[in-house]
Amino acid sequence: MNEMQEPSKPHLPWDNPRFRNWVAVAKAAHAVERAIAEAMKPLDLKPAQLDMMMNIHRHPGLSQQELAERLIVGRSNITMLMPGLMARGLVSREIDAKDKRIQRLALTQDGTALLMQALELYSELIDKAMGASTPEQCDMVGAQMMKMVELLGQK
Repeated sequence: MNEMQEPSKPHLPWDNPRFRNWVAVAKAAHAVERAIAEAMKPLDLKPAQLDMMMNIHRHPGLSQQELAERLIVGRSNITMLMPGLMARGLVSREIDAKDKRIQRLALTQDGTALLMQALELYSELIDKAMGASTPEQCDMVGAQMMKMVELLGQK
């Protein structure tokens, strides 16, 4: 009588600690996005608009193409969101002196004031999320996340 061999158990990804940690990173990223969206509601800002405003503030004079490259999104994403920011008087565009085809972006005074309010809320959120970590742990997490970004071919 032949003994029946037990079929080999397939290797499942959730048995791998890397998979479990990957899922934890993904869950954290989703939680952060939801928390940012909720925190920005009183200011009537979407997270993507906040990202745009932060980058324009840090790098005034960006073109829409340069902003899209910094945010790793398509130019169409910027084109869709920009009219709302401009209609609210938060962002201005000026024609580039050297190349009339390019429009340079800047925050208006109202845009800067709103951004400062948003950054205060954002900083509170960061402190809440990272408050249980030491500065060394925060640096270690940041370094690991940047390694992941590099390994996945992002900037």
